[in-house]
Amino acid sequence: MKKKLLLYTALLTTGSVFGQTATFKGEVIDDKISIGYGVASGDVDGDGKIDILLADKKEIVWYKNPGKKDGSWTKHIIAKDLTEQDNVCIAARDIDGDGKVEVAVGAQWNPSETKNPKLSGAVFYLAAPEDRTQLWEPVKLHHEVTIHRMQWVKKAEGDFQLAVLPLHGEGNEGGVGAGVKMILFDIPENRKGIWGFDLLETNMHMTHNMNAMEVPGRILGLSVAGKEGVQVFLNGADGWAASGNWMVDGKAVGEIRTGSLGGNKLFTATIEPMHGNELVVYSKDNRAVLTNNMKEGHALACADFFGQGRDQVVMGWRNPNAAGETGVRIFVGSDPEGKTWKEFVLDDKIKIACEDLIIADLDGDGDKDVIASGRATHNVVVYWNQLIK
Repeated sequence: MKKKLLLYTALLTTGSVFGQTATFKGEVIDDKISIGYGVASGDVDGDGKIDILLADKKEIVWYKNPGKKDGSWTKHIIAKDLTEQDNVCIAARDIDGDGKVEVAVGAQWNPSETKNPKLSGAVFYLAAPEDRTQLWEPVKLHHEVTIHRMQWVKKAEGDFQLAVLPLHGEGNEGGVGAGVKMILFDIPENRKGIWGFDLLETNMHMTHNMNAMEVPGRILGLSVAGKEGVQVFLNGADGWAASGNWMVDGKAVGEIRTGSLGGNKLFTATIEPMHGNELVVYSKDNRAVLTNNMKEGHALACADFFGQGRDQVVMGWRNPNAAGETGVRIFVGSDPEGKTWKEFVLDDKIKIACEDLIIADLDGDGDKDVIASGRATHNVVVYWNQLIK
């Protein structure tokens, strides 16, 4: 088995057997979504299987994992018509250890309105009923204008907060004006009650995404990507604060993820600029452009799909490039410094204008799969990892 895996990995990285569908097989589980702003994953109903969640234009939904490939993913509505404007983001994570995810969402997506909080931005915790296939109760939390991204993040002492990131600072026009204030919610014992929060001044004038930098047993920080680059925030006795460290400085960045090169070496993957055309990997003293052949790159993740002991990079874009293509690609590194990468298509038989993507082991086989949502293509796609063991 070990020799087969080593042979497969060697051939994979040279590209000699990695055909366009040799390692991932795409499956459309829903072809009737509206936009698919954000995808998340986690066990929703406590059956031990990882389900898929989606923030769509007017609905928040989850798809029950059938427990097998090519099974029927049952769609359930969590909430609908939360605000007049669209939903825009979702965060799902088991924060209390009961085996079921907690869910928060951002809505009232109105990025051009930066002054009136009644017309722009909304944050909800969704309180689950006993039967999670029924509608959940929305609990309205504090918000700033242009709410755009959110994540459940673990603090240094081990408990969780909900981090919420607006696109603009209040009153901003074209990314000029006040800095963006991140909202950090503490989780109350009564989750239907009042949620305390802190506002963290990022000193960034337009932000697009963030990344909770966690490794087993250690919280590295929270990186925020935006107009001025990628800034790192650390959690200490006095809460979250800017570290003074910029992972990327002076270059506008839309997407940010952290990956491993193995041997305790990390890299930073970005899409530049916001809604940009370049996929970039930063490693020690090196900046490598993996591709500039995309238009409106909008999705990014890092994971070890092939048991190489190092991460690969998956990215997606939503507008047709010069060749008229949209899609999802994986990049496989072949050197210890993160300088050399090869690009492969996950499944070219399925068309997807990728708005968002995440990584999860959906079939419990120990290999990571890719879940992506398509904006103009109106679909949710699972790319099943076909790793030969």
